[in-house]
Amino acid sequence: MIGIDIVETKRIKKLIQNKKFLLRVFAEEEILYCENKKNKEQHYSARFAAKEAVWKALCGKYKIKLKDIVVKNLANGKPEIEIKDKKIPKIKLEVSLSHTKNYAVAVCIIQPNNLNI
Repeated sequence: MIGIDIVETKRIKKLIQNKKFLLRVFAEEEILYCENKKNKEQHYSARFAAKEAVWKALCGKYKIKLKDIVVKNLANGKPEIEIKDKKIPKIKLEVSLSHTKNYAVAVCIIQPNNLNI
């Protein structure tokens, strides 16, 4: 299964000014990470795209909130997804993020046998 999403950074820049949006979509650790970046809207945008890509890759098999999809970075910088919803079984997800000043994109790949399809 595969999911992909692209986001306009200026759209997310407007949305993140709304605290309710931030708290509804992003986990506390994501907010701390992005707020410490120079171009925080680019980092929020990449994480938002990743959440959407994961949601699409799950292809509606599970009901999941965007806030329960958490984007973290390993020590080497590689992005990693953590699913916080305990009702969803452990799933091995591969994710890749990229962003520029204007756009952020993410792709998520899940091997079909990981979804028991």
